[in-house]
Amino acid sequence: MTIRPELPNLEDLSAAELRSLVVSLLETVAQLEAKVAALTEENTRLKGLKGRPNLKPSGMEKGTDPSPPPSGRAGQRQRRREPRPPKSVRLIVDEDRVVPLAPQPGWRFKGFKFYTVQDLVVETRVVRYWRPCYRTPEGKLIIAPLPLEVTGHFGANLVRYLLSQHYQCRVTMPLLHQQLQDLGILISAGQISNLLTKDHDAFHSEKAAVKQAGLETARWISVDDTGARHLGINGVTTQIGDDRFTSFDTVAAKSRLMFLMTLRGGFQDYVINAAALIYLHEQDAPAFLIERLMAHDGRQFADEDTWTDHLIAFGITGAKAVRLASEAAVAGSLDHHGLLQDTVIVSDGAGQFDVFRHGLCWIHAERLIHRLVPVTEAQRAAVALVRHLIWWLYRDLKLYRANPSAQAKAGLKARFDRLFGRTTGFADLDAALARLKRRKSELLVALERPEVPLNTNSSEQDVRDPVTIRKISGSTRSEDGRRCRDTFLSLKKTCQKNAISFWAYLGDRLGITTHGIAHLPDLIRQRAAPKPG
Repeated sequence: MTIRPELPNLEDLSAAELRSLVVSLLETVAQLEAKVAALTEENTRLKGLKGRPNLKPSGMEKGTDPSPPPSGRAGQRQRRREPRPPKSVRLIVDEDRVVPLAPQPGWRFKGFKFYTVQDLVVETRVVRYWRPCYRTPEGKLIIAPLPLEVTGHFGANLVRYLLSQHYQCRVTMPLLHQQLQDLGILISAGQISNLLTKDHDAFHSEKAAVKQAGLETARWISVDDTGARHLGINGVTTQIGDDRFTSFDTVAAKSRLMFLMTLRGGFQDYVINAAALIYLHEQDAPAFLIERLMAHDGRQFADEDTWTDHLIAFGITGAKAVRLASEAAVAGSLDHHGLLQDTVIVSDGAGQFDVFRHGLCWIHAERLIHRLVPVTEAQRAAVALVRHLIWWLYRDLKLYRANPSAQAKAGLKARFDRLFGRTTGFADLDAALARLKRRKSELLVALERPEVPLNTNSSEQDVRDPVTIRKISGSTRSEDGRRCRDTFLSLKKTCQKNAISFWAYLGDRLGITTHGIAHLPDLIRQRAAPKPG
């Protein structure tokens, strides 16, 4: 819609006023022609581009580090001043060999000079058990039982190797099959699949306990999701974690209700309590829905079928009302079981993650500005200035987290208001700034909770594993396969965050070695920071 300026009545103007008006209009036309020419030239240039614009990462995280590591010769000199211990001191020596040397007359022995060689022994072992058989006088055949460590025709070391290669090293099943055949192991592709996906209840239980321990003790969690395929159907793998644990869960679709149910983990109940009613108020639920659920405050429903029956009895049948009521009841279940107590959820801003106390990733927020495509020089200058100010503010937020103070908090809040409340004249930029200003409490959550990270980089690093395996192996084709993929990726990432070798962990849990690796949920609780109050 074009807004036309109000022109004076030309009949009432004198000749001099008419000349002045014409000169003014000619100047305006010249300015508009110059702007149209610039836009036409820019449009022609953009039309010559193939595909979507190639936007590089903004680099805000590295570019705002308070003290970047020195580079060039200065960095080399600094590294030379810090001698590293030799790698050999970390090795466990399995064998010592003395190299023979015949001394000549007059030589004096001056000790030994060590030279360490690392090697890997890969061998196939086939153990045949001779089991005595006896026939009793009653005619019953008695066969000697196998040792307790024997659970099948393939040993624990082979299972350990397959789990490590597939879930940690991302080797596909066909390649594993070929590799084992080359090594002399007679095994079918189906048997490899069974060893990777069957009879891992102990690992599933530990993964569930890791998730519960993490959500019970976390001051913050960061979350992300990525596409997944299961049984040929598109789904979603959700990542949940902090600096102590990671949990992956693959579900059919992304929604706020599904995310809340993922947080709930192994619990299946629905609870109407104060937390559920608070959730309804935060989501601006209809008054009638809040009133009906308030009448049943304190009730607990065992599972989804029971909950659905009671919703119908409550007279709650509309799709939106059912969704809100279910979300609230799952939020009540989380509170009932002591999960996510005063925990901040940091995300990239996706709507399904915006629950409870929410923090917004600054990297994704700045990306709204970074992805703008300015056309004129004035627009480019405005975007560059705003990005510079955002980087500056982000750097000072990092410094605040390391050394918080009331004075710095007030200054950062005032700078946020000035930065995101400015008007630049570039409509898209102004709209992005206004959008981010409305998320002030989520972007500045670290001012109240300095332990909360400013970005979701850890989640994006975690979620690379399911993305890579999806690209290499494609879809899971059974419920056991989907569950094992989530479980072993979760346990592998949790081991990494606790400086535990995944290979050693597998050996410990399969009874091959005795590294004494503690129950992972216990480690997570030991590393939990105390909550205030």
